[in-house]
Amino acid sequence: MSRAASNGADDTAHHGDGTGPHPGATSRGHPHSSHWGAFEAALRPDGGLDVTPDPRDPHPAALLRNVPAALGPRDRVLTPYVRRGWLEHGPGPDPARGTDGHVPVPWDEAIPLLAREFDRVRTTHGNRAIFGGSYGWGSAGRFHHAQSQIHRFLNCLGGYTRSVNSYSLGAAHPLLRHVVGDDAPISNPTPLSVLAEHTGLFLCFGGMPAKNTQVNAGGISRHRAAGLLRAARGRGARFILVSPLRDDLAAELDAEWLAPVPGTDTALMLALCHVLIEEGRYDADFCRRHCEGFDTFAAYVLGRDGSAAKTPHWAEEICGIPAARIAALARELTEHRTMISLSWSLQRAHRGEQPLWAGIALACLLGQIGLPGGGFGHGYGATGGTGAGTLPYKLPTLDQGTNPVPDFIPVARIADLLLRPGEEFEYDGGRHTYPDIRLVHWAGGNPFHHHQDLGRLRRAFARPDTVVVHEPHWTATARHADFVLPATTTLERDDIGGAKQDTALIAMHRVADPVGEARDDYRILSDLATELGIGHAFTQGRDARGWLEHLYESWRRGLPPEYAPEEDFKTFWSAGRVPLRALREERTLYAAFRADPEGAALPTPSGRIELYSATIASYGYDDCPGHPAWLPPEPPAPDDPGAYPLYLIANNPPTRLHSQLDQGELSASSKVRGREPVRMHPGDAAARGVRDGDVVRIRSTVGSCLAGAVLSDAVRSGVVQLSTGAWFDPSAPEVATCVHGNPNALTRDIGTSRLAQGCTGQLGRVEVERHDGPLPAVRAHDLSH
Repeated sequence: MSRAASNGADDTAHHGDGTGPHPGATSRGHPHSSHWGAFEAALRPDGGLDVTPDPRDPHPAALLRNVPAALGPRDRVLTPYVRRGWLEHGPGPDPARGTDGHVPVPWDEAIPLLAREFDRVRTTHGNRAIFGGSYGWGSAGRFHHAQSQIHRFLNCLGGYTRSVNSYSLGAAHPLLRHVVGDDAPISNPTPLSVLAEHTGLFLCFGGMPAKNTQVNAGGISRHRAAGLLRAARGRGARFILVSPLRDDLAAELDAEWLAPVPGTDTALMLALCHVLIEEGRYDADFCRRHCEGFDTFAAYVLGRDGSAAKTPHWAEEICGIPAARIAALARELTEHRTMISLSWSLQRAHRGEQPLWAGIALACLLGQIGLPGGGFGHGYGATGGTGAGTLPYKLPTLDQGTNPVPDFIPVARIADLLLRPGEEFEYDGGRHTYPDIRLVHWAGGNPFHHHQDLGRLRRAFARPDTVVVHEPHWTATARHADFVLPATTTLERDDIGGAKQDTALIAMHRVADPVGEARDDYRILSDLATELGIGHAFTQGRDARGWLEHLYESWRRGLPPEYAPEEDFKTFWSAGRVPLRALREERTLYAAFRADPEGAALPTPSGRIELYSATIASYGYDDCPGHPAWLPPEPPAPDDPGAYPLYLIANNPPTRLHSQLDQGELSASSKVRGREPVRMHPGDAAARGVRDGDVVRIRSTVGSCLAGAVLSDAVRSGVVQLSTGAWFDPSAPEVATCVHGNPNALTRDIGTSRLAQGCTGQLGRVEVERHDGPLPAVRAHDLSH
């Protein structure tokens, strides 16, 4: 990790007020924050950056090693650019997006040109023809939050077509609204500190990967998840990992590893339920008082509805776990205070609603929901904030205004939106129509990271009249844009960082001058708003520093006295942080509901946990019936089921956040011959003549990619694991769809079901072969454009 110089650090960078170093700067540098945690940063005389983790953090994130790469100048967009074809021919669909060159254009020409295009589109086609794309991971800052900035601007302009839900939790949010009434299992679960004290058995479907706990939206100043799980193990708690990857739980937890066939967790859960019901080991009183539809669910599990009984032998044929172990495990669950931990990855697959719903049903049968250390959790190990506790109040937030345009899409349906204007889609019981999008405005986020079937996404991006992207770096999204507006990174601006799961609000001091002609999103949108005649509505007459002070002071005044910081903005800014009081770390999810199911009823139609949802059943979806069910995922190639024998797991990377700073030190160090590593079981590799360190070609029904082979027995036989986030590189299509190793060149662009239309990018089917031909260069980080 880059280390701060103890003396001589360059603290003379210019800042937003033009006065030189911030008062809060120390000998180690300027206080700052990120999704990976708080740190101090200082410019070196040679232009490099020293990064020092917060000394109060018990387990600083290794991902901070990537931070210096943000300042580049490698990959940086240094000035506004407009695509050559757009300049020559004007707006319109164009298959040259992504391959055409870009022409530098001064800011004072780019902004008026873009304003005229906004006016043309909204005048000719209406505001529903504008899609406002963004994703919330651009910065830990609360003001320079790209999603808030672009949505506020577009709302001032008259609205836009929006997206709902997230790639991470696309299936979970709609399902949980029906089953438990809201997203409390995600936003406010039982804290890990409670589990560390009370849980006797952790049954972890999908694990609790320590790598993911390095990250938290809005930042986190104390990484405590690993220590709390270690404390639970030290107290004597047992861990059982259900995952095709052995390292989805830390080795120090000494977990038993059950490695099912990927995507078959639902079958295993239903078989556990069968044993509990058949042997009378379930909590009948809890199911009667706190659950809706137990009889319907039990009839399905036992096969009394005409379907096959979901016995352990039935499940063994599907998931590969021995029937005897399934039966014994079901009995063990009743002998301990048991936590059913359900990872986000479970629902990020075809039919992803089912394992989440079945896991909740299993917890209901155990009857420990609402008891300290028992019940279920959704997302432990997904972020550093999940299970860290929650604050009972909001943090400073930029008001986005009101969007008068009703049109929306589930976020993972962006390619469908662009390719299928006027067509209907189903979502959560409704029928909706894709509007005809003429202008895409994207700030914060990289759809060429998050989305599936990138070849199809490229075709989708060719269809609008105009694509506008704010980007610090020449990502694939920037290369597919008509207007590329250079945006600052978090290090090049002042902001306020904080998260509802943390104990500190951080003054994020600007560390360096903007690279090239980069501007922050607020400045870009303010200039564009002024050109469009909505300047004051957007800015309220404040510059960025004025907004920071306004957000802080209005937030402080609005808090109850027992929570409000004593420090005014000037004191906060000088100190570099203020404490956030009253983090709730001792609550138990659904404790009140358990104690009084009528007086503390859930916000579901029945007021109870819905093992059978009459509402979902009324939709008539064959891909999401009214109770948890085993629905085999669609085969990748029905006409040739043996063509893709390996399961692909495309999980989050340990070396970066999504695709951010893929060029950073930690991320680059993981590459194999410049390409993303793909882990294979040694037996699968040997059968294909693949050796450790070989470059391999991975192919699926939708595309192919090159990657570097890493052999590991931590991967189940029949499975390959390729993390997301390698920048998409289609520069040698004659060899592979992506030569850098982006798994979304391989994954299918289909929704989880008609209920949620969530992302299914976690799992796929592939074949792997050694690549013996000439190796194309990786150009993903090449400055050419």
